[in-house]
Amino acid sequence: MPLPTGCSVNTNTSDESEDTEVLLEKDDVPPQCCSARLNLAILMFFGFSVVYGLRVNLSVAMVAMVNTTDPAAEKNTTVVPACPLPPGAENTSKVLQQPDGTPQYPWDSETQGWLLGSFFFGYLFTQIPGGYLAGHYGGKFFLGLGVFGTALLTLLTPLAAGWGVYWLFALRALEGFGEGVTFPAMMAMWARWAPPLERSRLITLSGSGASFGAFLALPLTGYICEKLGWPAVFYLCGGAGCLWFVFWCALVSNDPRTHRRISEEEKEYIVNSIGAQGKGHGWSLPLLSMLLSVPLWTIIVTQMCSNWSYYTLLTSLPTYMNNILHFDLKSNGFLSALPYLGSLPTSLLSGVAADWLIGKKVFSITNVRKIFTFTGLMLPAVFLTAVCYSGCSHILTVTFLTLSTSLGGTSSAGVFINQIDIAPQYAGFLLGITNTFGTIPGVVAPIVAGYFTEDHTLAGWRKVFWVAAGINMGGAVIYTIFGSGEIQSWAVVEEEEEEEER
Repeated sequence: MPLPTGCSVNTNTSDESEDTEVLLEKDDVPPQCCSARLNLAILMFFGFSVVYGLRVNLSVAMVAMVNTTDPAAEKNTTVVPACPLPPGAENTSKVLQQPDGTPQYPWDSETQGWLLGSFFFGYLFTQIPGGYLAGHYGGKFFLGLGVFGTALLTLLTPLAAGWGVYWLFALRALEGFGEGVTFPAMMAMWARWAPPLERSRLITLSGSGASFGAFLALPLTGYICEKLGWPAVFYLCGGAGCLWFVFWCALVSNDPRTHRRISEEEKEYIVNSIGAQGKGHGWSLPLLSMLLSVPLWTIIVTQMCSNWSYYTLLTSLPTYMNNILHFDLKSNGFLSALPYLGSLPTSLLSGVAADWLIGKKVFSITNVRKIFTFTGLMLPAVFLTAVCYSGCSHILTVTFLTLSTSLGGTSSAGVFINQIDIAPQYAGFLLGITNTFGTIPGVVAPIVAGYFTEDHTLAGWRKVFWVAAGINMGGAVIYTIFGSGEIQSWAVVEEEEEEEER
């Protein structure tokens, strides 16, 4: 079903015709229910659930892996509690009872910080190459292999921990190396699969699997540690990733043109609405133009700011719940996961709302991205600041942390999908660039948190939350001033190429 005058929705946003002729009528759009594009989003959702389960399981398992009664660790762990211990806990051992023969290790706070950040050392290196290759060849292979390879390495975690800290650090870095291609590959696939007026909801649905994975993995990790011992966590998570890979290989295609079960109606709708932007880019890229692009640098800086608070909570929240609020491991896992349960519906609803605002022309794409980015960074910063003053109140602390992470989910319809707005054909490569910079907080934030909290005091944790809140606010201001949702001139596909593609 060709669009009027042979144009696609991916017209350069500077053209006035974009808002007049190119939007599809509602009756022309094949339903999403049971569609190939929705099935792809659901498979991605579960894929990223696995990905984040593999990523965060160490955060909770670390509590069970560390032997706090070891003499070598005593100097770092025997401190006056920052908050009162629960009634009856004063005379009980802090050590988690696990099945006989389960090993534990004398890792101090600094060592734990390095181990929690080790994943991101490897994660840095494959983002850009993964996005480039996925944009050229398609993302199915890279996304699938990224999850599968990480799952296989996760199965080796107990063995590496037994060999020593350096082996575990190297293994987690290798896991990050394999997983680094997943998000750029996802964006490269959606550049070929997502109709422009459905981008926000499809991409936020697939990406929200990360929140669901964190929500599911954190309490399950605590439960498994208590019942089966911490090594079982890594065996079960790794097995889940291998199982997902089987379904991915059987049901997914790089492009709607080559999908075996897609209807002709849906295929024509996707191909014609995306137009020439829905094909892979060549080997050459407009690197100089990208380097000088203000909207791209705005995305980079904003994602770095947002990820600082996200990764701080993702890696350090279980430690805070254990050392400061003294929750048992099962409660720790559930309460650490609660914020991510809140962000799941927020992300999904923000994606639907963003598409509705764009489709109804209530706001431009640029203003929609700015609205959702500002609320997704500024409101979480406000509640992180409130955590600093909640003291030892379990209810207030958990409430503020939950509200902070939940409201942060709105940014998923903002800056985190902005690459596909400014350069659809290069979206995978651009996401690789922005995620590379966005991963730097994942390396630094746990180390900084470990440095601030060596003495396990409330004052140290206040510094952690203050820094995260301040960086979030800075990102909100920067994106509001410099952000853009328009296709950049260096990313416009020539009319001749579009006609040839048709």
